[in-house]
Amino acid sequence: MKLHCIYFFFLNAALFLTISIQGFASIRPAAPLTLVSSNRRIPCPDNELLLVSPLFMSSIPQEKEQQKLQQKLQLTGDDSASFSLQDENIIDWVKFTLATGFVLVSLSYLWFLPEGPHWGNTFLETTQSAIGTKDPAATIFSLLTVFAISHSGLAGLRPYAEDIVGARVWRVIFACASLPLSLSCISYFINHAHDGHHLWNLHGVPGLHSALILINFISFLLLYPSTFNLLEVAAVDIPQLHLWETGVIRITRHPQAIGQILWCGAHGAYLGTDTALSACFVLVVHHLYSIWHGDRRLRDKHGEDFDKICAQTSVVPFAAILDGRQELPEDYWKEFMRLPYLLVIGGTTAAYLAHPYMMAGAALLKW
Repeated sequence: MKLHCIYFFFLNAALFLTISIQGFASIRPAAPLTLVSSNRRIPCPDNELLLVSPLFMSSIPQEKEQQKLQQKLQLTGDDSASFSLQDENIIDWVKFTLATGFVLVSLSYLWFLPEGPHWGNTFLETTQSAIGTKDPAATIFSLLTVFAISHSGLAGLRPYAEDIVGARVWRVIFACASLPLSLSCISYFINHAHDGHHLWNLHGVPGLHSALILINFISFLLLYPSTFNLLEVAAVDIPQLHLWETGVIRITRHPQAIGQILWCGAHGAYLGTDTALSACFVLVVHHLYSIWHGDRRLRDKHGEDFDKICAQTSVVPFAAILDGRQELPEDYWKEFMRLPYLLVIGGTTAAYLAHPYMMAGAALLKW
């Protein structure tokens, strides 16, 4: 029982942090400058700009610093992965912890734990009955297809549903549908990734394992910036469909899709089974669809602002930079020197080290 609880708590928590959700304002020269972030507005006199940091505010007379701040003020979209401790409210994070814990414990009980109603088993058995086989490659293909239709379908319904039930309620509905389905897919994949027909074995290739670890590590650095807005993920803050502009968006407008393709390439090459390739095929197709789907939703929501950012960015990594449409600021690297990316690095390292425990935990399901 303890192993079940530990496994599903951490697996649920990891998934909850990676489900995708979706500033600064433009300068108006005729009016006093206003610095706009997600939580506050700071009026600035016409002849003075304020530099806002997590620790202090101070007047910056230097022309170079004024130019840097003006670049931020001129953003069309939102600043990716920005985080300031002085903007945070401890009460909000208490709400986040309680809400997240309640949802994860409830879903684990209903879906997986031996004492619960075993809805996860019912989902697996219903899927295998529908396709007429328990073949692992066919099963993971079907499980992921159900997840993809549910996940993207609910995302597409979001603008209509939020008008009826509100953004927070729809976020809870979205999470309660996506979390258990994704957990089922992950648990089944962990148990059966090495099963089925072995198409190749590259384990003996020198340096391959290290290269694939590096690729996987990079794939997690390409998380979509909305993932970092944990209070919106948990519906503590009102969820927004953000139009991100900085950070990883300068490299690729769809980092989550590129990261998933890298992850699938690395795992598919290393595992070499038809089960792994079946899973990777569905994941890649789903994320290729999400490129079109995501752009459509952002264009519907943000209109000309999205078109402007679209013209300055690319789906293919670095393409907009190489052809001159995206000009990186001198201090671009600072857009990655932020707390969320530090947590991603730590979490990715921990996930790699926890692989044996994840496999042991998934085995408890006996799927």
